[in-house]
Amino acid sequence: MSQNLNTQAPLEKLNIFSFAGVQMRTFHITWFSFFISFFSWFALAPLMPIIKAELNLNKSQIGDILIASVTATIFARLIIGRLCDVYGPRKVYTALLIIGSIPIFLVGLANSFQSFLLFRLVIGFIGGSFVITQFHTSQMFAPSIKGTANAVTGGWGNLGGGVTNIVMPIIFTAIVGAGFTKAQSWRLAMIVPGVLMLICSILYWKYTKDTPAGNFDEIGVGEKKEKGNLLEVIKDWRVWALTIAYALCFGMEITFDNVASLYFTDNFKMGLEQAGLLAGSFGLMNIFARAMGGYFADKTGAKYGITGKGLMLSICLILEGIGIIAFANAPSLPIAIACMIGFALFLKMANGATYSITPFINPKNYGVVAGVVGAGGNIGGMLMGFLFKRIDLTYSQAFVQIGIAAIVAGVIVGITRFKGKADVMPELVAV
Repeated sequence: MSQNLNTQAPLEKLNIFSFAGVQMRTFHITWFSFFISFFSWFALAPLMPIIKAELNLNKSQIGDILIASVTATIFARLIIGRLCDVYGPRKVYTALLIIGSIPIFLVGLANSFQSFLLFRLVIGFIGGSFVITQFHTSQMFAPSIKGTANAVTGGWGNLGGGVTNIVMPIIFTAIVGAGFTKAQSWRLAMIVPGVLMLICSILYWKYTKDTPAGNFDEIGVGEKKEKGNLLEVIKDWRVWALTIAYALCFGMEITFDNVASLYFTDNFKMGLEQAGLLAGSFGLMNIFARAMGGYFADKTGAKYGITGKGLMLSICLILEGIGIIAFANAPSLPIAIACMIGFALFLKMANGATYSITPFINPKNYGVVAGVVGAGGNIGGMLMGFLFKRIDLTYSQAFVQIGIAAIVAGVIVGITRFKGKADVMPELVAV
């Protein structure tokens, strides 16, 4: 191993207002790139009422589109985790941003359910950016602060799902105001996220490093890593417990990002922009809520070890489930909003708590672990999509079933023994 590996160490403190050093520079570019990726991934969601009318989509077809939007991400996250282990996050993220921009630009060519479904499927690969974000952040920070750092980059990145619900309807309205038809305007609006992804690819390539000591190819790691570690990861029950947890917290988040505007317009007869603002407020809670989950998990871990982190995650999932059930049965819009804010808080805290545990399960194969757990979120989103696709099930009834599942997931996590080698909180190694 090169001695240069010790010239710059992972940071032991997170100063979010600092851009000094490769660690903090990478931190900020990483979360911003994930923000743009998430913004682009869900840029179509707030425009679905317009697209639904233009393409004459029924509930079943919208369910298929919802499933497609998260299905490709399952495979992307599984593959990208291993790619990060081998080639480093800088190369992988840059490539994903460039390649991911292509279907964003081209989705405007869709003129039928089938073509739109295909583009929505391919766009889902952008969701693999989350794994790179968590992998890269974990390289830059010491074990005592990894949970908080991962939660902040993940939360601020997920914020893109809320901002896109607010911003894309505004962009769409501005284009309509310029004299274009609604059918033309939603297509032209998608150029904006495509351009932003290309800008981020340039920033990522020029201004980040794989580790504090340098890029993988500069310090001689990555390609020489041992292969065949997937079996070791998938045999570990703790990985699957976290996968189930993430399926019910992040899976619900991306599902809600996809259906919130439709739910509010259909159930409470709201306009596109008003529904977008409400849906956006759900995502905007990522400014602090996911970071809270990581921060309190780190504090809990410092006192009670990884077992304490697991119990905290369990409680968050159970409270999330109770909140979702209350939201589904809300008799009025104000109560629905209050319940949404409540379950969103615990959902996003569960997201942060999950990835405060993940780096310590199998540090040498963290890319694979992060990929499997991250894919779990999209598996959850995909399965939830089948609920919203069913003709015999209302959206409210689907939310109730998801809430029950979240409570069950919380119980599963609560009885899982995370203690073991991971309880030592070892340093994450990049080699």
